[in-house]
Amino acid sequence: MADINAYVEELARNAKEASRSLGFASDEARRAAVRAMAASLRQRADEVLEANALDMDAARAAGTSEGLLDRLLLTPKRVEGMAAGLDKLADLPDPVGRVLDERDISEGVHLRRVSVPLGLVAMVYEARPNVTADAAGICVRTGNACILRGGSIAQNSCVAIARILADAVEASGFDRAAVSIIEMTDRAATGALMALRGVVDVLIPRGGAGLIQRCVRESLVPVIETGTGNCHIYVHESADFAKARAIIMNAKTQRVGVCNACESLLVDDSIADAFLPEALSELGSAGVVIHGDERVRGVAFAGEFVDATEEDWGREYLALEISVRVVSGIDEAIAHVNRYGTGHSEAIVAEDEAACERFLREVDAAAVYANASTRFTDGGEFGLGAEIGISTQKLHARGPFAAEALTTYKYELRGAGQVRP
Repeated sequence: MADINAYVEELARNAKEASRSLGFASDEARRAAVRAMAASLRQRADEVLEANALDMDAARAAGTSEGLLDRLLLTPKRVEGMAAGLDKLADLPDPVGRVLDERDISEGVHLRRVSVPLGLVAMVYEARPNVTADAAGICVRTGNACILRGGSIAQNSCVAIARILADAVEASGFDRAAVSIIEMTDRAATGALMALRGVVDVLIPRGGAGLIQRCVRESLVPVIETGTGNCHIYVHESADFAKARAIIMNAKTQRVGVCNACESLLVDDSIADAFLPEALSELGSAGVVIHGDERVRGVAFAGEFVDATEEDWGREYLALEISVRVVSGIDEAIAHVNRYGTGHSEAIVAEDEAACERFLREVDAAAVYANASTRFTDGGEFGLGAEIGISTQKLHARGPFAAEALTTYKYELRGAGQVRP
């Protein structure tokens, strides 16, 4: 244990030191480093794919679920997506040095509030190796160093990506420790990282509920919480049925292992008999298991049905499963979403504009949609570039958080000899 603690602390202290020069670097220098990271990923994609193949083989042998395998898998297209995300980051306006407020205070002292890097950002995540590139790129772009802790299931992939990116950072004239990764799978390493208050400035967990809650409970380092995604689609009585079915199928089946996938479907009672048979049959044909209430049990459709339990209403399946409930109307729908949702992404499908506006106003979530799939909740889709996660909390960052969310601010005051009277 002592060796693990010492290893993690040394890694973090070196990264903290690297953050200082990166934080003072020019916008041009940080842009160039991020572009070099993207270029290096493209040039060395074969190394990434070879490492990922090792992780995929081990995960399949361990009986890993299809949803997690999808999160773990890297393809040439996905590696290119990581590189393209870094290029977009490089093109964004500089998030550091923005003047957020400027005015004169007492006695003519001039005040400016200016955005600055956080310092050292720790990222703890599970089965998504692309997070390695996203986190490292966002940190370098914002003048922060990062220390990364990937999940054991993706260890080969994460380490390969981090080494490639660190090489690019070093070739750009910065300390390679600015992109550091814990190269051990012992669970105690995460505990050691969470204890480094005063060295690590902020900790961001990204993964399942167990990981996130462990970090929230145990970390001595301030945590930005990324939440699980129990996302709902609510089909209002005024909905266009074809539009609603297309949105549900996209939100549930396009990628099942992501946090913005639909996990719960609510349908107004007045349209349930007309809407549900075809909608549930489409889901069933795609292999989706329906966890339904008593009202849904009576619907004839092609597919597998399971009686829903109380646990199902709040569950993030990350699989070809969905909970389905018939509600009396928009009042019950909003109450259900606000009770069982995780504050991530929620959607209404309705032609009634007043219903849409009410849902948008009264549902408490980071992203609320009218007549669109929840799958759009993503930093790239929101024009933010690569994201470091989806925050479901309300302090500091909410929703897809990227470059600007990894800055804080300080006050700069300029005087000419003034003293306070």
